[in-house]
Amino acid sequence: MATEKLKKYLDDSGVRYEMLRHGEAYTAQEIASTMHVSGKNLVKSVILKSDTGYLMVVLPADRRVDVAALRADLGFRMVALATEEEIKKIFPDCEAGAMPPFGNLYGLPVYADSALREDKNIVFNAGTHHEAIRMAYMDFFRLVRPLIIEATRKAA
Repeated sequence: MATEKLKKYLDDSGVRYEMLRHGEAYTAQEIASTMHVSGKNLVKSVILKSDTGYLMVVLPADRRVDVAALRADLGFRMVALATEEEIKKIFPDCEAGAMPPFGNLYGLPVYADSALREDKNIVFNAGTHHEAIRMAYMDFFRLVRPLIIEATRKAA
């Protein structure tokens, strides 16, 4: 089941969303394929650590974080992927790698790729490897208030 924290937040905020069940999937490509969703509309959350702490970058599943560009654009001295153990500590109510793009619920600053603004709806992990949520991008933006960045590139 989706994390209680996320479900309560969405319900209390009065936004419309749809719970989607899918076969067990671990990668963004597997989820997109299982759900017949474009990688452009499927959103993934990448957790990074920087010299100022942990942060979340939310981007279309068909893109990758450009760490060098992110470091330069945001003025960090150091940026690296968080380890699986670090992620488990930050998201104790989520299955490993299935974090929803609501870093604000976990005390993380959230950065969103500008490409997401092109989508009316987004689909993302709901904290498990067999559930996702579809909701309006504008509702996501209103609830999370991410800083919009252009520090990603197409996945190879």
